Amino acid sequence: MDTASKPEQQSDQKSVVVAGAGIIGLATAWRLVRRGWQVTVLDAEPVSGASYAAAGMLAPVSEVVWDQPTLYPLMITSGEMYAEFAQAVAKESGENVGYLDSETFVCAGDAADRQTLTDLMSLQHQMGMEVRRITASAARRAEPALGPGCVGAVEIPGDHQIDPRLFTAALLKILGEQVVRARVSEVLYDGDRAIGLRDTEGNDYLADEVLLAAGLNTGDISGLPNTLELPLRPVYGDVIRMNVPQRLQPLVTRTIRGIVQGRPVYIVPRADGSIVLGATSREDSMSGVSAEGVHQLLRDAYRLVPGILDCEITELTTRARPGSPDDVPMIGRVAPHLTVSTGYFRHGILLAAVGSLIGADVVCDNDVDQDIATAVDPWRFSDARPRVQLRD
Repeated sequence: MDTASKPEQQSDQKSVVVAGAGIIGLATAWRLVRRGWQVTVLDAEPVSGASYAAAGMLAPVSEVVWDQPTLYPLMITSGEMYAEFAQAVAKESGENVGYLDSETFVCAGDAADRQTLTDLMSLQHQMGMEVRRITASAARRAEPALGPGCVGAVEIPGDHQIDPRLFTAALLKILGEQVVRARVSEVLYDGDRAIGLRDTEGNDYLADEVLLAAGLNTGDISGLPNTLELPLRPVYGDVIRMNVPQRLQPLVTRTIRGIVQGRPVYIVPRADGSIVLGATSREDSMSGVSAEGVHQLLRDAYRLVPGILDCEITELTTRARPGSPDDVPMIGRVAPHLTVSTGYFRHGILLAAVGSLIGADVVCDNDVDQDIATAVDPWRFSDARPRVQLRD
């Protein structure tokens, strides 16, 4: 696959209108601008959804779970692309995007959790991933803040992090006035061909191509093909942002992920001395922060890093992430000149590098690797596929 190391050029300038200014919509728009396209991105509240809440772990190895074979290659490829992806955005914007290549420790809270890590290591090694077991004492020597509740750990040198708020702010700076504050209501057509988007105020934005990358709201936009099923579900995650007292800084120097009585938890250190604490995943009707989720995160983080209770809570956040039935994104054409890119589940930040590339290639009518195209096919949950030709 291509990387983002140098600007991409498209010989004939075309136009595209994008619904959604989260990391997927912005990154895809950025790639299209680099290819010479005229781009308009529509969003009433840019970067206010899942991208705003996300911790930004780039963890293709530690995020591996059982029975997701079509997701693994996307995660690995995107992880490999990220350093150049982040560097290109940082250079073009002149801003710090918060990319850190510090490694990850995954810690076990008890003997059963240690066995879970052993089982996952077996899967990771089968996939050729770099994972090393270390003792709890070795982990504590590297990270003195780890407490006696850590009974074993694995070291993952290739799992890094980015600050999604800094990264999306850099993309917004690059795109500038091409991002318009407007709420998309429907797709406009000329016959069966998409020709633009209409916002809730009745304004029309016409373009050669239309891209829907509005996360969970993608399926609510009027004008999608009647036979297309986009079974998106909201997956909420509670996130705590904290300041570490000066006397304890740095609390940890690498991302600390944990499994505590089967529950995941993570502590992500930022360059400014703050930390991000998270990892709840719930599918309920509560759109606000869950008290139970906050309690769980603090309890489980305390087991691994007791100093967490000496920190100051500065923000509690939750947002709905767009999940698909198989947790794999849906990227592809759904009508002539109409592309969707959604369903990234918990992996939107990690998959932004590869997802934006796939989305840009589809918009440009470029060939996409057949295995990848099949894995992310937006029609895979629909009973009836379109009879019209989707590509020119």
